[in-house]
Amino acid sequence: MSAATRENISARRERLLGDEPGAFAVARFVRVTPLKARRVADLIRGARVEDALATLQFAPQAVAQNFYKLVESAVANAETTEGLDTDDLIVSVVTVDEGPTMKRWRPRAKGAANRILKRTSHLTVVVQPEDSISKKGGN
Repeated sequence: MSAATRENISARRERLLGDEPGAFAVARFVRVTPLKARRVADLIRGARVEDALATLQFAPQAVAQNFYKLVESAVANAETTEGLDTDDLIVSVVTVDEGPTMKRWRPRAKGAANRILKRTSHLTVVVQPEDSISKKGGN
C-alpha cells in the first residue's frame, strides 16, 4: 500500500514522513540514558540499511542491540506495508528522546541518602528509499 492510497495516516507518521515513501519503528521506555543512545544513533544516521546493521552488530555499546532490532523492524515495515525494496533503503532519521526517569534512593553514611536517577529513552528509526531522499536534497 503506497502513501497515496493510505486513508488514515497516524500523527506520528505524518510528523516523521509526511507524504514521502518510507517506514519507521519506535521503541519506547528503553532503559538506557539518552546520551549513550545518541552516540550509537550518530553511527547509523544516513547510512544504508546493510551498513547500519553491520555497524550495529559489532558495536560494543549495549544499546546497539536495541537499535539493531529497531532497524530490522523498520525494514520489515517498509517491505510489508509500503512494498519497498530492501536493497535501496537508507536510515534517514534516527531520534533519541528522553523518557521518564525512575528515582531511586541509595543509603549513605550517617543515615543520609543519595538519589539515583535511572533514565529511559524513546528510540525512533525511519527508513526511506534512496531516490526519495536524493530528490529532497538530503545526503
